[in-house]
Amino acid sequence: MAELEIHHEGHEADPLGKAVGIMAAVLAVLLAVVTIVSHRAHTGAVLLKSEANDKWSFYQSKRIKFHSLELGEDIINALPSKTDTADKTLAHYASEKKRYAKDSATAQQDAEETDKEAAHVEEKALRYDFGEGLLEIGLVLTSLYFISKSKLFPVVGVIAAISGTVLAILGWMT
Repeated sequence: MAELEIHHEGHEADPLGKAVGIMAAVLAVLLAVVTIVSHRAHTGAVLLKSEANDKWSFYQSKRIKFHSLELGEDIINALPSKTDTADKTLAHYASEKKRYAKDSATAQQDAEETDKEAAHVEEKALRYDFGEGLLEIGLVLTSLYFISKSKLFPVVGVIAAISGTVLAILGWMT
């Protein structure tokens, strides 16, 4: 049987290639983690916005009830003669208006707090998004080393990845 000779020229071990490969794998893991955290933050923001909308609807219902009582007062006051029942109704309306004013103020404060919390989570999600984008850029640039064998790509890729990691950590810390 004839022996087949395989030439291995140019395929010697590339220690930098191994290091870049490991670095790319680490960047891929970081990217996966930041992507998951980013998606979770966006979901949390959407849920908070939905909760805030519910609270604003509750506030609106209290204000509508308050204004309905004002309308009732106006109608009773427009009558030419008032009865004892009208006076009792006006007194009841006055106490109800106080309750609805207090309830609507509380509902407004709750809605505003939830809106602020949602805005805060959206800011975090934005930092995660930028971090995710920079990690993606870092991973792609680092991987270009295997095509070009240029050391510039992993260097720029690592810089982008470090920047993305810092942004993601800043998002987590806020």
